[in-house]
Amino acid sequence: MVIFGGNASKELFQKICKFLKISTGRAVISKFPDGETRVQIGENVRGKDTFIIQSTSPPINDNLMELLLMIDALKRASARRVTAVIPYFGYARQDRKHKGRVPVSARLVADLIETAGVSRVLTIDLHAPQIQGFFKIPVDHFPGHIAFEDGFQEDLKNLVVVAPDAGSIQRAGPFANKLKVPLAIIDKRRMSEKKIIVRTVIGDVKGKTALLADDIIATGGTMVADAEALARGGAKKIIACATHGVFSPKSKNTLDNSGIEKIYLTDSVKSVFSLPDRAVYEHSVTSFLAEGIRRINENLSVGEIIEHT
Repeated sequence: MVIFGGNASKELFQKICKFLKISTGRAVISKFPDGETRVQIGENVRGKDTFIIQSTSPPINDNLMELLLMIDALKRASARRVTAVIPYFGYARQDRKHKGRVPVSARLVADLIETAGVSRVLTIDLHAPQIQGFFKIPVDHFPGHIAFEDGFQEDLKNLVVVAPDAGSIQRAGPFANKLKVPLAIIDKRRMSEKKIIVRTVIGDVKGKTALLADDIIATGGTMVADAEALARGGAKKIIACATHGVFSPKSKNTLDNSGIEKIYLTDSVKSVFSLPDRAVYEHSVTSFLAEGIRRINENLSVGEIIEHT
């Protein structure tokens, strides 16, 4: 087994190799003067089981191209199997035609990764779980909540997990069940790409610590609107957790001026933008990704990791 890491996931790559007690795979990843990505694998991989750890996070197109070229380089170097470990799968929010004359970008990205020659994919908390079906190869998908189950510091006796919308129930529901706390839901309507109307909070949040549980934080605008609705509903304290802290240039100011007291993140993504003051990386995806890699290498069940959490 040889593990390689792209520029988007350098720290996570190092931590996973250290956890598995193996040396890091050598590869040169750089840019030509005209901006083209250059990849060269630095060791013999013929007949070996290889893994690439690379989130397709901002700058997303550069990181996606880097992943594709690494896959191609390993296949051309006669690697026995190439597994793409994609902690954050970009373009996942574009998973359907919600109006006319738009692409299904998530399907296109899946096709690109598969065409590059990857054998299987390991990922975390897809924005749309049905993206697994866009691939014709095996996809192992970890739910994001398993990263937050251990060592959560809040008072569970007064906690309520909040799903940001009806579509997030499949994510927030199992999280609430694991923590053994109630679940509430934000009822909202998306009027356009930039306008969302929050209608009401379904569930009892009065006097409680409300935990907004989401998969991605980008601009932070929706999360702030949700926090305002929870405050109107009587929540005593508002905190948030997100598997993928992608963020954007304006998200720091937006979230720093909100009523959210703390934002828990995993290390699936290291944002290239300034983090909000309240954001903390207190939860790591290292252990279960490393265990998933080990099980794939040894042809063992990856699903058992999820079943035992």
